[in-house]
Amino acid sequence: MNKHSTSYIGLDVHKDSIAVAVAEPGRKPPRFVGTVTTVPSSLTKSLMHVADKAHAHIVYEAGPCGYGWARYLRSQGWDCDVIAPSHINRCAAEKRIKTDRRDALLLAKESRAGNLVSIVVPDARDEAIRDLARSRADAVAARLRARLQLQAMLLRHGRNYNGKCHWTRAHERHLASLRFDHPAQDIAFNEYRQAVTSADEALKRLTEALDVQSREWRMRPLVEAIMCLRGFDTIAATTFVAEIGDLARFAKPASLMAYLGLVPSECSSGASRSQGSITKTGNKHARRILVEAAWNYRHKAHVGRDLQIRQQGQPKVIRDIAWKAQLRLTQRYRHLRMGRKLHQNKVCIAIARELAGFIWDIGRHIELADQ
Repeated sequence: MNKHSTSYIGLDVHKDSIAVAVAEPGRKPPRFVGTVTTVPSSLTKSLMHVADKAHAHIVYEAGPCGYGWARYLRSQGWDCDVIAPSHINRCAAEKRIKTDRRDALLLAKESRAGNLVSIVVPDARDEAIRDLARSRADAVAARLRARLQLQAMLLRHGRNYNGKCHWTRAHERHLASLRFDHPAQDIAFNEYRQAVTSADEALKRLTEALDVQSREWRMRPLVEAIMCLRGFDTIAATTFVAEIGDLARFAKPASLMAYLGLVPSECSSGASRSQGSITKTGNKHARRILVEAAWNYRHKAHVGRDLQIRQQGQPKVIRDIAWKAQLRLTQRYRHLRMGRKLHQNKVCIAIARELAGFIWDIGRHIELADQ
């Protein structure tokens, strides 16, 4: 597309309305076109009055309205990108006064200047798997919250459990035997127990659904390859791939590490160089999966029965990368934890960062079906 003949259109998308602005080629200030409803025909009609499809570039911020508009506009022949909000430069005045009109004008102006960073728009099937994976993660959080609420009540009333492990069959029998002094307390206790049971059932349903739905997914070969690594069962690998997508878009391992927010922040000037905690930018869901997987490398390198089953049928090059990862990361964990005496949280972050590099290497050897 010729930059000197392109009209840059900024959309500020909301649930019920879309603000439209356009920056024409040259240096003229962008102009506000107006606000339209979220009826697709209303938006396309407005765009046709602004610019020709062949000479227009549309952008809007990633947000709660998702990627539906980008997919729709692309299907209609428009060039449309979704922009990462964290990369939009806003001056102090724009931060103090924020309106839909101003946001649309800013997007059009910054798009013409080439200052925006677009994000990958997943296809509908990939997004559906990701939604299911996130729903399961919410169910895990809901179950934890329900269990903590139940335990808090038991703690308040001195009902302690002396068994080894909570939430086992023995623990369930203990809970079933409890009685309180007042009927109101019994009602509250039973409601907390029912909330835990409901959360367990919801998590089980979502886990089974995610496993079934991912079997025919085009990204399944990558999921199964990542499952060769220690710490990645079906759910963890599926969740990670659903959040990241095709690893081929990352030119080098460092790019994936930076996208996951696992690289250290830095504040340097002149000869002074200072690094701080990790940036925590990018996808927090994928970063959580990696950090949880990193915890498994505190043990010595070995291939257990479950891992052997997951590695069956995988190419030798994938299994070699997985074994190399085990040797490297288990040794690295012991060195950082025992040798340098670092806190286990810092060690897991360091292991997760290197683990991302091995996942990138695996991705290089997997061919995925087209969308």
